Formats: sequence, C-alpha cells, structure tokens
Amino acid sequence: MTETPASRYYSEQQAGSLTTGDQLLLPDGERTAEIQHVEVQSDDYGAPAVVLASLSGGGTVRIAAGSAVKILDTTVHDETPDAGTQLSLAVEPAAGEHVDAPAAPAVVVPPLPAIPPAVSGPSAADLARIPTPQGTPEAVVEAAAEAHPDAVGVLLLADKLTKGINFKSGSCLKDLSDLAHELFITLKDPDGALAVADLLNVLPFDGNPGRWASVEASLALSSYICRQDRQEERAEVYEKMLRAPESQETDPFKARMNAKIRQRSLNEPNLYDKEIFRSIDNSNHEAEREWRLLRLESLLFLRAHGGSESIGDGELQRRISNELEAVRA
Repeated sequence: MTETPASRYYSEQQAGSLTTGDQLLLPDGERTAEIQHVEVQSDDYGAPAVVLASLSGGGTVRIAAGSAVKILDTTVHDETPDAGTQLSLAVEPAAGEHVDAPAAPAVVVPPLPAIPPAVSGPSAADLARIPTPQGTPEAVVEAAAEAHPDAVGVLLLADKLTKGINFKSGSCLKDLSDLAHELFITLKDPDGALAVADLLNVLPFDGNPGRWASVEASLALSSYICRQDRQEERAEVYEKMLRAPESQETDPFKARMNAKIRQRSLNEPNLYDKEIFRSIDNSNHEAEREWRLLRLESLLFLRAHGGSESIGDGELQRRISNELEAVRA
C-alpha cells in the first residue's frame, strides 16, 4: 500500500467500473492500493450488489456496487506544468519599477470527449463481402415470389412487401425476415433466402430492440446458410454484424453486467420444450410447427453467436438439423 500525499489528485467513479491496475483510495482516506482483481457479487435477484476489490498488498475491500469511490488520477501532474500549459503569477513591482504588460495567457482547450456513434453499422470491408441487390428491394422480393408461384406463404408476404418497403417499419422488417425463413426452411431455396435476407443484413443497429430482432434473425439464418455452403468469410461477416450492438455500451460496469446476462441467456436458452410437448399431447400439429420454428430461430442465433457453454457445437448442429427436418415434414 502507498502513502497518499494530500497533493495527489483523484477522480470519482462508480465501484462497478473499477478495473485491475486502478489505485484505489482506501477507506481511511490516507492511503492508496493497487487493485489486482475485481469480482462482482449479485444479490438473490441477480442484480449486482457488492464489488470485491483484491489489493496488491493483500486483503480485499468490499464496496456496494452503486457506491462512488476515488482512484488516483494519473493523468494529472502537480510537480511540473505540461508543455504548452502557461501559468501566470501576479508579482507586485517594486516602487518606480516599470513592468511590461504581460501577454494574454494562452487558453488551453481540452479535446471533447469521444462520443460513441448513435448506431453501429457494418464497415466498408464487411459490406464488400455481401452481394449488391439485383434492383430495388421490391424487385428482389418480386423475383423471389416469381420463383415460387405456387407457394402461398411467399405470395402473401410478397404481396404486402412489393407495395413498398419501409426499412423504418418494424412490421415490414418482420415480413422480410419471415420471407427469408420461408424461402429457406419450407422451400429449400438458400439463394433466394439470402437475397431477401441481405436487404436486412446491411441495416445498422439503431437502438430499437423490436426492429433489431428481425435483423438479428436474418443475420443468424444467413450465417447458417453460408456455413452450410462453405462460404466461411461471408458467414463471419454476418456473425460480426449480429454481435455489433454488444460493443456499444461504453460504461465498463454496465458492459460487464450485460455480458454476464447475455452469457446466462446463451447458456439457458428458451427452446420452447413445454410448448412443443403440449402441442404434441394435444395433437395440434400446426401449433407444434410454429413452436418448432421459434426453437429453430433460437438455435440458429446460438450458432451464429458462437455457441453456448451448455450446448456444444456438435450437439447444436444436430439439433438444428432435427428441427429443420421436423418443420419441413
């Protein structure tokens, strides 16, 4: 532990954002110690409750997760002014002494803090791996419908979409995603499915979870199709886009909490077992198929996201194949 002179400078931050290497001001208010490890313990409801900061000199400090603590600010130096920073001292002139008027002091304007973008979208290199649509979005949908003139599900969706596609409309995005899934799952048309899905895949995350759900499902489907077709690099682009919103959180504490919650959902996914078994018991084949489609969507998301700690890659692939066979029957 280090003695703390009164002249040191500190910055205040939330306990949950502490990281390894921070010089924490200890509860006595006189000493600091370097943090070697940070662990967050949750309460019985799963909310972060206590931060355990293990110190380099030994021992652990327990801090309420929402508390404000002080850490040594290493960006401030009080010994010598930085180059480019001008200090002016007022000096009383001696009697009769002439003193030239000092030049106006330079004003050092600190740079503006970095502001994260409002949306996260694919890079130019990513977009280059995705084929450009053949014509307008409406023309892409119309071409998919013309390729399957007897498919009622495709024709119903296409009839709505060809009247005008509004990419700010959640229902419109849902129709596009449903069309891509119908083309691949029911009609076994991966090329047509990818052409429609790519209308969604290039959209950035705009902060709206409802609209993003359709894009997310489209990206997961596209990743699976490309993996099956050995288009590995293109599949990686879709998977990268699917995970893009997860890097938007700039607060370290919130980012860690979101990551823990996200991993828990990946390890304990909702695969609609109860609903499917209930439909089977009731001999409701239509309801069973709808629930299996939702299960398939969850499995495709798991695969595109990199898998689950509770379901291995081999088992995940087996389950996807089983669901595809079941809903296509």
